[in-house]
Amino acid sequence: MNIHLQPEFDDILQPLGHSAAEFFLAASLYHAHKISFASAAHMAGLDFEAFKTRLLEHFNQGYVVADECALEDIQMIGKL
Repeated sequence: MNIHLQPEFDDILQPLGHSAAEFFLAASLYHAHKISFASAAHMAGLDFEAFKTRLLEHFNQGYVVADECALEDIQMIGKL
C-alpha cells in the first residue's frame, strides 16, 4: 500500500527528521494497542532504545503495557 500524505504534512514532518511519518504512524498504532512495542519499533525503523527515546520526546511516555502486547513482546525477546 502506498500512502500519499497531504502537502500540509511536509512542513510539519520535515523538521522532525527522516522517516518521521513512519515513526508517528507506528507510535499511533502502538498507543492505540494495535501493535506491540517491538512491532512499532521495527515499523519505525528504530531499535528499542531509539523508539523509546522518541516516544518520550514526543509523547512524554515510553512504554504502554497492555496484556496482549506484553505477551507478544516477551515472545519476541525469547526469539532474540
